[in-house]
Amino acid sequence: MSENFESSPMTPDLFEGMTSISAVLDPEISAFNDRKVNMIFVDKDRVAKKGRELAFLRHKAEELGFNIQPVPSEDLDNLTSGKTHGGIVAVCSDRTIPLLAEASEAISERGFYVLLDGIEDPYNFGYTVRSLYAAGADGVILPPRNWMGVAGLVARSSAGTSEKMPMFISDPAEAAQFFKDKGYRVASAGIRDSVDIYEADLSLPLLLVIGGEKRGISAKVSALSDITVRIGYSDKGNFRGSLSSAASAAVLGFEIMRQNRA
Repeated sequence: MSENFESSPMTPDLFEGMTSISAVLDPEISAFNDRKVNMIFVDKDRVAKKGRELAFLRHKAEELGFNIQPVPSEDLDNLTSGKTHGGIVAVCSDRTIPLLAEASEAISERGFYVLLDGIEDPYNFGYTVRSLYAAGADGVILPPRNWMGVAGLVARSSAGTSEKMPMFISDPAEAAQFFKDKGYRVASAGIRDSVDIYEADLSLPLLLVIGGEKRGISAKVSALSDITVRIGYSDKGNFRGSLSSAASAAVLGFEIMRQNRA
């Protein structure tokens, strides 16, 4: 997971279960996601119970030109990381994640984008993307680290939304400056010199920066931020910890959505 990104395809991966596979097959993602299904394996013992899903997949197979192959259940279990695939697994092609600096025309003039700076765990990354997608984020900017080398795992933990979310690659500080140059305000999630999210102006266009639990947001990105926002905790129980990146993304994302509904 540590190999550097270029403007080149990611490592191929297995997508387990219909939720993840349906996301790859969604025609609406074709404008920004070039991943394709190459082959689908189905548990031959579950074919009779998968009539509806298989009808959909056969239709897509005729349209897109991939094959569907029944296999023994033990072969499917050995192929995957566990037994949560539901009897259907897709072998997919790479996805090209563009460099932010080369994709200026793809950025909305009045959008809500999120820079993820320092998230290391692929499950937490997937959960975070899921929360941001539900809150209406227009895209996610990733540092030069190959998260999508585990794209199938991320898709499963994000309920397929990682494939439906536009993504771009950039050095975090360069990304913050890129959005400032486009007239965006940069809001970083943090504690020091911060404003409560329910008192902060989070109007669009906005770049939200969320850091990981271990390293947080880099000093260079913090210096470029226009505002630092915090999530206020209840004083019951004297909570001294912090929320996970995914939980923080949900709270921040939905407050941004609320403020910009009009």
